[in-house]
Amino acid sequence: MAENTATQAPAKKGKLKLIIMLVVIVILAVGLSVAGTLWFLGDGVPGSGDDEAAASESPAFVASSYTDLEKALVTTVQAQGRQRYAQVYLSLAARDPAALAAADTHMPLIRSQLVMVLGGSDFMTLQTPEGREVLAEHMLQTVNQLLEQEGEPAIDGVLFRNFVVQ
Repeated sequence: MAENTATQAPAKKGKLKLIIMLVVIVILAVGLSVAGTLWFLGDGVPGSGDDEAAASESPAFVASSYTDLEKALVTTVQAQGRQRYAQVYLSLAARDPAALAAADTHMPLIRSQLVMVLGGSDFMTLQTPEGREVLAEHMLQTVNQLLEQEGEPAIDGVLFRNFVVQ
């Protein structure tokens, strides 16, 4: 019986070494895969010193930025025979950060005008995707007119984050 226990200990150590070696190999493979992908995509390997050259170049594509109207726009909407409500959470999108900063500055005026636009909408129209697209376009025009009056750059889009009519 003592012989059986003595032969199991080296076998367990051998399995443990094999498991550790496999884990190290997998980690190295993942690391090399990430580094190779970054190199092939042209981003370079992080920490390789190419960051200064990339930072000095102007980007060819500027992604949109967003600002949220934190509180929902809530108002009554036009309906036949009944009082109906609309609740809309909005975000404004622009590629120019100055346009979003201007929108934040003039937010009370923008909110007021957007509530008027929403309140002037027809309940049945707002229930269709096409009607919501028209509303978004009308809201975009309204915001850009306000920003233009203030001498500010225009935004690119009005996005609905949540839209409820009842």
